[in-house]
Amino acid sequence: MTETQSSVKDVIPDIGGNFTLDANVIKVLPADCRLVEASSFGTSAWTRTARIIVELQDGMQKSYFLKCATEGGRTMMEGEYNSMSELFKMSPSFVPKPLAWGKFELADPITHFFLCDFVDMELKLPEPNAFCSRLAEIHQNSISPTGMFGFNVPNCHGKILQRNEWDSSWASFFTKLLVSFLKLEVSINGPWEEYERAFEKIVSTVIPQLLEPLQAEGRVLRPSLVHGDLWEENAAINLSTGDPVVFDASAFYAHNEYELGTWRRQIIKFGRPYFNQYFRKFPQSEPAEQCDDRIRLYSLKFNLAHMIGWPGAPLVREEMYNDMLYLIDKYPVNTGS
Repeated sequence: MTETQSSVKDVIPDIGGNFTLDANVIKVLPADCRLVEASSFGTSAWTRTARIIVELQDGMQKSYFLKCATEGGRTMMEGEYNSMSELFKMSPSFVPKPLAWGKFELADPITHFFLCDFVDMELKLPEPNAFCSRLAEIHQNSISPTGMFGFNVPNCHGKILQRNEWDSSWASFFTKLLVSFLKLEVSINGPWEEYERAFEKIVSTVIPQLLEPLQAEGRVLRPSLVHGDLWEENAAINLSTGDPVVFDASAFYAHNEYELGTWRRQIIKFGRPYFNQYFRKFPQSEPAEQCDDRIRLYSLKFNLAHMIGWPGAPLVREEMYNDMLYLIDKYPVNTGS
């Protein structure tokens, strides 16, 4: 290439189109491999994606999956690389092996990329038992490098920067995360006085009563590595092995039940069988009687992300508002106990 590309759409064209692979991507491919093909592959809401096929020194072919983004691309691609790397360490067969992230040598605007192994997959709901077993194993066996909640680099939920600075208090961490998403959502979708007032009560009265008890009265809440955006569009079946596989992670160390917050949303297909199988592998945190309410609370963050990504989406704000009213009615006063 002797000239810069004009946009990420020129770097990777529409589905089915071949393109010239940027030199910095070539540099992170296996040494002395021969590029066979680079072509656009699949669809993504915020990025462009492609399949790269190379011939290795032994004559065998190997495929890689390339994702790239312009606006906010560095945080998105670096964050996904680190997210997938942490998950891969815990369960190598559960996620495609991450290879690298970086910046295109020649692209205007600046374009960043994430590269991982290509997995031939069927986009269908994994079987609940096998899927929840893998997920619970990661949640149970992962160890936060600081002993706190958070992550080692900034990352994104989709295209949304999410606050993930280390914090020893889960209630404090989740509050900061939720408030940052609310502020962005209101700036995009406009004010709604009753809705915003309800959020103020969620922060001031509900979160202390639901999340602080997890680390009170001698209870220890161990941070678990979560995928962070685990819905049916980010899970599939590996056609080579038949095993479940997940991708598009926005990971951090969290209360493990946070992972299930997105499953509670009305549009999500991970239903009751997945909750049941998960809690067979990883029992509810104490106080167990508050588990369903905690998951209802966590679902607010995922619904906010939906409203940020798809402004004006029908009924989602109403779903959040009704959930908040339910929690406010059940936990009306912060007694400090």
